[in-house]
Amino acid sequence: MADQKNPDGWDIPAAPLQFGMLLFPGFTLLDLAGPQTTFGLHGTTHLISKTMDPVPTDMGVSMNPTMTFADVPDNLDVLFVPGGFGTNAVMQDTETLEFLARAGATARYVTSVCTGSVILGMAGLLDGYRAATHWAFYEPLAALGIEACHQRVTVDRNRITGGGVTAGVDFGLTVIAELKGQDVAEFTQLALEYCPQPPFNAGHPSTARQVIIDMISSASGIMGEMTPQGVAIAVAHKQRLADRLSKPVTA
Repeated sequence: MADQKNPDGWDIPAAPLQFGMLLFPGFTLLDLAGPQTTFGLHGTTHLISKTMDPVPTDMGVSMNPTMTFADVPDNLDVLFVPGGFGTNAVMQDTETLEFLARAGATARYVTSVCTGSVILGMAGLLDGYRAATHWAFYEPLAALGIEACHQRVTVDRNRITGGGVTAGVDFGLTVIAELKGQDVAEFTQLALEYCPQPPFNAGHPSTARQVIIDMISSASGIMGEMTPQGVAIAVAHKQRLADRLSKPVTA
């Protein structure tokens, strides 16, 4: 059914938008909370996990799923994957990657924030697309053969990927604009009073001091082990795919 118009000219969708948002142990709360807040004003957000057990974030707060992989509808408007310190474990989680591949095949938009784009890449959902990720995690993305795009939010056809953590709100507004238009996105921005005025200019390595950058990405930084481990997982994954393709086909 085509969308109708209300007297003010805004679209009235024939059915609520369906947002499927993956939960996994060790995801970053704000990666999901920012987009979920923007999405929740305009549709149903399904919080998806393997089971209905609470899922711990990497900040100590747990979230309750609303459905399991088996119950996800095949008509999602948006499939979304957050990032976080649990990313490397999910990169090796066959059950989750297979679910994402299935859900991504039918979703209108396949999306992520932060290191979640590398998870999408492991599921084969970013082949031939440009993508963003957390500034300190671009090496695993490159190891998967995915074209990196160092933007706050990257839109490549129906793939929309955000940078690290706080980019989730920018990302969410971009998705809403794609789905419902700029007027609705601006309404959402104002409803959230999203008018960032950071007290410091250290939110990106292009402006941060080197000593601060090192606290994140150096060998002793908080992502000092996560990133090279992610590269190793990505390289091993690409090698397995190459080995499969090189095997002779038997009758």
